[in-house]
Amino acid sequence: MAEGTLRDQELIGEKAGIAQQEVLHHGKLTEEELEIEKRLRRKIDWRIMPLVILVYLMNYIDRNNYAAARLQGLVDDLGLVGDEYQVGLSILFVGYILMQVPSNLLLNYAGRPSWYLGFFTIAWGLVSALTSQVTNYGGIVACRFILGVVEAPFFAGVLFYLSKWYTKEELAKRMAIFYSGSLISGAFGNLIAAGILNGLDGDLGMSAWQWLYIIEGVITIFIGILVAIILPDFPDTWRAFSPDMKRVANRRLAIDAAEADVDEAGGMSQIKGMKLAFMDPKTYMLAIAYMGITGAAGFQNFFPTLTKTLGYSEVVSLLLVAPPYVFMVFYSYGHCYASDYVGNRFWFLSYPVFVSIIGFVVFMTTDSFGPRYFSFFLMNFVFAQNGTIYAWISNAIPRPPAKRAAALAFINSVGNSASVWTPFTYWPSSGPHYRPALGICIALEVLALTSFIGMRFYLQYQNRQLERMENENAELTERDMRKLQKTAEIEGIDIAAARVMQKGYRYML
Repeated sequence: MAEGTLRDQELIGEKAGIAQQEVLHHGKLTEEELEIEKRLRRKIDWRIMPLVILVYLMNYIDRNNYAAARLQGLVDDLGLVGDEYQVGLSILFVGYILMQVPSNLLLNYAGRPSWYLGFFTIAWGLVSALTSQVTNYGGIVACRFILGVVEAPFFAGVLFYLSKWYTKEELAKRMAIFYSGSLISGAFGNLIAAGILNGLDGDLGMSAWQWLYIIEGVITIFIGILVAIILPDFPDTWRAFSPDMKRVANRRLAIDAAEADVDEAGGMSQIKGMKLAFMDPKTYMLAIAYMGITGAAGFQNFFPTLTKTLGYSEVVSLLLVAPPYVFMVFYSYGHCYASDYVGNRFWFLSYPVFVSIIGFVVFMTTDSFGPRYFSFFLMNFVFAQNGTIYAWISNAIPRPPAKRAAALAFINSVGNSASVWTPFTYWPSSGPHYRPALGICIALEVLALTSFIGMRFYLQYQNRQLERMENENAELTERDMRKLQKTAEIEGIDIAAARVMQKGYRYML
C-alpha cells in the first residue's frame, strides 16, 4: 500500500477516540434538524405518495383488465381457443421482464424520474386504449407484449425512487401504502368492469371489454401527464425544499445507510452497480423469495373466474372480487406498520405463508359458498407479504444507488417470471377447484419461506461481521477511503467520524 494511504490510516487511528464522541452528534439529527425532518417528510408524503399510488392503481387495472374482459366477451369476440387466452396473459410478462434491468439502470443514469415515469405511464395508457381495437389472437398478443415493455419501467423504478426519499424505518409503511394501489385496483377495477358490463355493452357498436380498455387507458394517459408535471425528482433538485430541508434530507439518508447515497462519478458506475448486485448473494435469495410470492399470487389473474365458480352471473362475480381486496388494503397497512414498529421483516413475511396456504386448501376441498368465499380472504394474505418484502429488498441491498437499482430490477424480473408460466396451470378442465394451480401456489409459498429463512441466516452472519469490524482495527482499502470521503463530505465531518458511523450499521432481520 502507498505511503500516503498508510499515513491516512494512522491519522484515522489517532482520531478514532475523538470520532467516537463526534459521531454521537453527527450520527444522528439534532433537535432542530428533527423538526425540519418532520416538515420535509410531510411534504414528501403529500406530494409523492398520492401520485405513485394513483399510477400503481392504474398500472394494475390496465394489466389485469384482461381477466375482467374475459367475462365481458373478449374470448368470443377475438375467437380465442385452447390456451390462447393464457398466452395473451403470460406474454405481457415476457416484455415486462426483458425491460426491467435496462430500464432501472437508465432511470438511475437519466436522473429525471418525473419525465421518465410520466412518459412510460402515458405510453402504457395509450397501448391499453388501443387494445380495444384488436380483432384477433395475433393482435391481442402483440398489444399485451408491448404493454409489458412500456409498463416495465414503473414498478422497480418506483421502488428505487422511494428508497431515494425514505429511510429504511419509513419504507415498509410507505411500501404498504404504495402497494395498496394494486389492492385497490383489484376491487376498483372489477367494480368499473361490472358497471361497464351493465351499462355500456353494445354502445356505439362496441363490446363491454372494448369500453373497459378505452376508459381505463384514457384515465392512465391523463395521470401520466400529471406525473411528468408534478412529481419531484430528488431531494437535491426539488424547489419546494429550502436549503435546510435539502441538507437534512441528504443527512438522514446518509446516516440511515452509514454512507453517502451517491454513485461513483463516470458513466461506468451503472455497469459497476450491476456487477455489484449480481455478486451479492442477497440479490438471488430475495429474487427467489419474490418469485415464490408473485407466483402464489397468480390467482389474481383468474380471480373473476374463481368467483364465477360460486354460481353467480358475470356482474355479480366481478362484484364479489372487491371485498377480499378491500379487506387486504387495510390489513396490509397494519401489517407493515407493525413490521416497521417491531423492526423485523422475517416474521412478518413468514406467517402469511401459513394463512394463505390454509386459504388455498379450503378452496380446493370445499363446495359450499361460505367456506369458498372466505378462502379468498385467506388466499389474499399473500399480498400482505409484498409491502414487507419490498422494504426488505431496499434495506438489505446496500448502496450505491446503481447497485440498488440493478438489484431491484433483477429481483422484480425474476419474481415476475412466475407470471409467464403460472397462467397455464389454470386449466379449464380443472375447475371449479383448480387443484393443480392452487397446489403449485402452495409449493411456491413454501419456496418463498425457505428463501426467507436463508436470508435471515445470511443477514445474521453479515451483522456479526459488522460487529467484529467495530472491535478490530481493520485495514482500509482505497475503495473504503473513497466511500468514507463521500459520506464525510455530505455529513460535514472528517473521515474518522464517518468510519465510526459506518461501523454502527446493521441489516434489519
